[in-house]
Amino acid sequence: MEHVSGRNHFPIVVLTGLSGAGKSTALNVFEDLGFFCVDGLPSSMVARLVSLFWAQNPSQYRGMALGMDIRQPDLVPEWQQTLEWLASQNMRPQVIFLEADQETLLRRYATTRRPHPLESIHNGLEAALEKEREILSTLRQGAELIVDTSHFSIHDLRRHLQEKWDFLSDTLHGLRVHVISFGYKYGVPKEADLVFDLRFLPNPYFEEHLCHLSGQDPEVTNYILKGEPGAGFLGQLLDFLTFTLPLYAREGRYRLTVTFGCTGGRHRSVAVAESVFTTLRNLGYQVSLEHRHLELG
Repeated sequence: MEHVSGRNHFPIVVLTGLSGAGKSTALNVFEDLGFFCVDGLPSSMVARLVSLFWAQNPSQYRGMALGMDIRQPDLVPEWQQTLEWLASQNMRPQVIFLEADQETLLRRYATTRRPHPLESIHNGLEAALEKEREILSTLRQGAELIVDTSHFSIHDLRRHLQEKWDFLSDTLHGLRVHVISFGYKYGVPKEADLVFDLRFLPNPYFEEHLCHLSGQDPEVTNYILKGEPGAGFLGQLLDFLTFTLPLYAREGRYRLTVTFGCTGGRHRSVAVAESVFTTLRNLGYQVSLEHRHLELG
């Protein structure tokens, strides 16, 4: 087996726990936060997966999250062997055990109408849940974090995980911002979360030496944003965005589309979108830029 020591700075999270307690939802949280995620992995295959992973280029990921549950027969008997192998590679996985009270689990199974992995002609749902608690008790005792999801929404779960570990608390990098400039005469983008109408700003279209240029040209940008009201508006706009974007991220938003519109989508909206894009990128956000109607305006 290939030796992969020296990777202890790279977090490996194991998500396990009671069926119906939210493991798949938690795994989605880690995936949206930039983790390499695998669900339903047999314990015996962890060593092989980790070795194959490091043979590739993992720099694009913030960590690895593995979903493991009672559906894998070897989970409990082989778990200690898996931990020992990871320790030999200078890796210490952080185990999250998800659980919920009996009433909540029964309600969730009634809603989804899916069978429990341990249900049989001899074991009904309640008996299966009790047996699962007993089998997984050793994993629960060794878990880094035990999360009772009985009263959690997905946003509560995400906040709970971020509060526990510093490597998940960088919400700026978890929020993807897409900035769009557009022209009202062609329609507001349907995917917009925030829409800013810029038709109150000075319009270069009526300036003969500027009308043939666009908001990507410095002359147009200076005309719109260097004087008032452009400069004052841009300052307050950036204050608003830098205040609200972390709040959106904290509430569980993974993507936000911010749009800026002017009449034709060529001058004012483009200049402001370019400025916002540059500012957010410099602040460390994952941000993209689209000028939807630039060539039409």
